[in-house]
Amino acid sequence: MKRTDLLPSLIITGMALGTAWAVRGQFGHEHGAAWAGGVGCLTVLLLSGRKDWMRVAFNATLAGAVGWGLGGMMSYGQLVGYGRSTDFGNVYYGLLSLFVVGALYGFVGGGLFGISLSNTPDRKPISWPRIITEMTVGGVIFYFFFIEQFGWLMTPPRDEHWGVCVGMAAAICWYMVRQEMKSALRVALITGFGAGIGFAFGNFLQVIGHVLQWKFNFWNVMEYSLGFCGGASMAYAVFTSEWEEKDAPRSGKFWLAPLVILLFVIPSIMWEQNTNFPKLQERFRALVVGLPDAVPFIANWLPYVVFIGMTYFFTKRYADNWSDLWKFYRAYFLLYILLSIVVTGAFISLYRPEQYLYLVNFAIIVYYLPKLSPPYRSEKIDWKGFALNMLWFLLFNALLTVIATQSHQRDLPGAHYRFGEKATR
Repeated sequence: MKRTDLLPSLIITGMALGTAWAVRGQFGHEHGAAWAGGVGCLTVLLLSGRKDWMRVAFNATLAGAVGWGLGGMMSYGQLVGYGRSTDFGNVYYGLLSLFVVGALYGFVGGGLFGISLSNTPDRKPISWPRIITEMTVGGVIFYFFFIEQFGWLMTPPRDEHWGVCVGMAAAICWYMVRQEMKSALRVALITGFGAGIGFAFGNFLQVIGHVLQWKFNFWNVMEYSLGFCGGASMAYAVFTSEWEEKDAPRSGKFWLAPLVILLFVIPSIMWEQNTNFPKLQERFRALVVGLPDAVPFIANWLPYVVFIGMTYFFTKRYADNWSDLWKFYRAYFLLYILLSIVVTGAFISLYRPEQYLYLVNFAIIVYYLPKLSPPYRSEKIDWKGFALNMLWFLLFNALLTVIATQSHQRDLPGAHYRFGEKATR
């Protein structure tokens, strides 16, 4: 199979996670990021075509979803504001900090996903309780020293939970090194690098979009950029790493608990945390005068019925094969998009055009994904290449900073300063 055959698979995975991450913009926090991360991981698994991965698809997806979701605790609103200023130092700092945030999303998400794919018969079973414990301890220790003791603040006056994520990333990294999970570590590094670039570049696109005064949701553009680059990088890392064939589990419905968490627990928490009847009532009435109360009431409670119904259906009908996983993927992905359309009120008003672009992306993904069969290559971690790429990114970041600062003479709305006379402490 030709090397160029890998590119379409990277694009489709990038579109999938990019679309899901843009949808995540309506929900936020850990639960929204987890759903989006799950979509990205499922896309990679479906493209892989590996039967041994098909049977552990929900376990691997849940691991990746949790990893991507944990980054949802980080605050980055202040960092986006630095990128909207006119000072080179502040803009460069803002873009670089967003790279760090995006890299932590991708490293933890890609790392846990890679660990789950590394579970082979000749290796000791993955000790998830141990990983969770080490991540928890790592997060607490790093936050205490970085933030409380050293005072290394990145997003003042916002919370500094990036310190927790650094600790969790360090714990995952050390676990992969100890267990000699070189492919998993490679997935974590490449996914983190790609997601970081995507977030920094997305902020640049947001600034340019505001300067050009294009009437579009450029927050979504920034989110899509992170997801697209992170998803494409994760797919590239998986399809170019060495993975041993492994025996599929033979004991009962081992996938049942992960499926229930993915399809009922995470969605229910996300919906409960982001919606309620008064909020939907106020939002819908602002769009349509005299709208009956029955509309927001149904919109508030119907998703829970759908969660229960879909969970029951797939727990009864799923049979550990590509066809059933493909059905689950379409339903899982489409449901996330439809919930975004509901919560924004885009189903009763056309004021949010990006919501319909989600459906266009979904249609393209669903059409092309079954037609793709990416090639596999076995590559090792290229530390020199990775260091060189980091250097190129720092230079690229400087170029983006110059263009951004020269694109406008005055601060854009929401601009912040971390350094200099205008800095707010």
